[in-house]
Amino acid sequence: MKRQETNAFHSHDHTACSRDALAEAERVCAEKGARLTPVRRRTLEILLEGHRALGAYDVLERLSAEGFGHQPPVAYRALDFLVEHGLVHRIRRLNAFAACAHPGENHAPTFLICRACDSVAEAPGDMIRAAADEAALAMGFEIERLSVEALGLCPACKDAA
Repeated sequence: MKRQETNAFHSHDHTACSRDALAEAERVCAEKGARLTPVRRRTLEILLEGHRALGAYDVLERLSAEGFGHQPPVAYRALDFLVEHGLVHRIRRLNAFAACAHPGENHAPTFLICRACDSVAEAPGDMIRAAADEAALAMGFEIERLSVEALGLCPACKDAA
């Protein structure tokens, strides 16, 4: 099931966006024989509530309030699982996590991070990845993982400035 492309910085049917992402996560887990346990599922739901990255302790606070436990490993294990299965990305700039816009797809995302409101959008980064691979190859290097995070202003914050 291919999800409709959404732009996190613009108005869209977020309920459908979240519902589709959760359905795709369930499909990916079933395909890989992995289990989307209640705590893993709820962690993903929390990250899907908005197009923002949340820190592990923010997620833990929500999980704890809902009876899933209050020790940091609860959140970290769920987040590690979700990252490992391509359902969530780690946003290093924010030391936080964001739901993947394209779960189950082999893609090279570029993260657009608003420096004012910390909203995050996942943009296609295939051209950036291809350029990096070409430059690396010329030096005899093979890239295994590439993370691109661009800092700027989202449309709402740019308009407000």
